[in-house]
Amino acid sequence: MRWGDFRRSDNVEDRTEGMPEGAGGSPIGGLHIGGGALIILVIVGMLFGINPLEMLGLLGGNDSTVQQQAPPTAPPGAGAQTRTAPASTASAVNKDFSRAVLGDTEDVWGAIFKAMGSRYAPPTLVLYRDATRSACGRASTAVGPFYCPGDHKLYLDTSFFNELATRFGAPGEFAQAYVIAHEVGHHVQTLLGTMDKVEADMQRGDARATNALSVRLELQADCYAGVWGFYAQKRNIIDTNDIDSGLAAAAAVGDDRIEKRTQGYVVPDSFTHGSAEQRTRWFKTGLSSGDLRDCDTFKTRSP
Repeated sequence: MRWGDFRRSDNVEDRTEGMPEGAGGSPIGGLHIGGGALIILVIVGMLFGINPLEMLGLLGGNDSTVQQQAPPTAPPGAGAQTRTAPASTASAVNKDFSRAVLGDTEDVWGAIFKAMGSRYAPPTLVLYRDATRSACGRASTAVGPFYCPGDHKLYLDTSFFNELATRFGAPGEFAQAYVIAHEVGHHVQTLLGTMDKVEADMQRGDARATNALSVRLELQADCYAGVWGFYAQKRNIIDTNDIDSGLAAAAAVGDDRIEKRTQGYVVPDSFTHGSAEQRTRWFKTGLSSGDLRDCDTFKTRSP
């Protein structure tokens, strides 16, 4: 993945050196979000349908070194990489990678919104370590990457990239880019009014209907991530190996695989993000067409 060619975004807050006041305390008020599943899926930030209790077990460490497969490859000319790298080096590469991917999503979505006669207002990416605060409450390594509609910010502890590779079996730079592009997809939903509409529908439904709406919302974000990937592919930024990496990531974090691993059996009515097959299929839909109209997961009888 030639991410070294991407423009770096300026819409990034680096909080990795410390938490703002109040980060370690209780969730911050001022934002009311209805619908339990929506809280889980967007506010708590379960990008991949990850159980927070599982994440507490998976993401508890702060090793001084990380495996080399975790951070993205440095841009051309950055020098050879060893098998392991100091955490500070890996963190610097991850930060640069995150800025680069966010910058490219800004360019792609800016062009798409302009073609629709509108203007794309990009989100801010907050990079942090261990914990920080958001308008939606406390962000921590345990809950994983998430998008907060209350402040239009994406929250990412870049150590999650290591967990994506080592714990979820989804290595590769495009798999990591998918993390960011998926959360940007939620921002697009907010700008288009989809998020507000779904939240209102959730408040009127029962638990089963709410979960079903959550699945459709997440699958659309997967498709939007694919739309970005379509334009990266069109510019020869990614190749077939990168695409396979992204599709593997989408499949690895399907609700069915998560539930099978954590509890030994699958309960489809409890899904909030979609099965491995659904997530892969909708991500591939965006990758194949690059057309937002093909990402309407709400108009199909069964997503």
